[in-house]
Amino acid sequence: MKDKAGFLDYLIILIIGIILLYPIIWMFMAAFKSNEEIFGTVALFPNKWLFKNFVEGWKGSAGYTYTRFFANTALMVFPTTILTLISSTLVAYGFARFEFPFKKLLFTILLAMMMLPNTVVIIPRYMLYNRFQWIDSYMPFYAPALLCCNSFFPYMLIQFLRGIPRDLDESAYIDGCGTFKTLIEILLPLMKPALFSAGLFQFLWTYNDYFNSLIFVNSVRKYPISLAVRMSLDSESVVQWGKVMAMACVAVLPLMILFFAAQKYFVEGIATSGMKN
Repeated sequence: MKDKAGFLDYLIILIIGIILLYPIIWMFMAAFKSNEEIFGTVALFPNKWLFKNFVEGWKGSAGYTYTRFFANTALMVFPTTILTLISSTLVAYGFARFEFPFKKLLFTILLAMMMLPNTVVIIPRYMLYNRFQWIDSYMPFYAPALLCCNSFFPYMLIQFLRGIPRDLDESAYIDGCGTFKTLIEILLPLMKPALFSAGLFQFLWTYNDYFNSLIFVNSVRKYPISLAVRMSLDSESVVQWGKVMAMACVAVLPLMILFFAAQKYFVEGIATSGMKN
């Protein structure tokens, strides 16, 4: 009876998983089809596998290939992720381990900032960055990351740090470590799951960010992959959907590899951060 119940559980999970993955599977199969086959049949598998969609799609548009767009994405995403982890770790360490004036008030403001929608601040941010002459550059992504403007990440790391015993800090102080050395040599190795989770979140959000990229990046030569895929819809009078789907598959592939490679740390970091009070 127990084996039957377990089989049904796995069967339900399998069915739900197939339903959720079907759009991605369809996108991958559509990358090998022509327009006529995409719109003329409901069959999942193509009658003729058109590998040229990937070759033609990689050529990009406006004189730039997807090699350039992926390089732009890396130039935007990696520094943003690294700066976010550094600034969020320092802020979280301060809130979790030290006492200072107005700590509770500042922590309340930190939590309140999590509820502030991006649409409320996009106009003043644009005006500020325009005055700094940062428009059409990646500074609108670097600067908020450096200044820890996304309060979700420090809050997540604060919750994780609260679960690490303070005895470790006190032992490090007795051994002659200062506050910064304690953070680097004692706490950071223990924070690895939370840091992986925060880094993965920031990487995914920045990589997929279409709205902010559209607002702050104007030159095609600086387009990240999110804008490049959208631009392919406007570059031709008749959209070749096979090429669009091919490049969408290529764009999604790094995220899927990263998620499955770091899944262990991602789940562990989310679970441990969520359990702390």
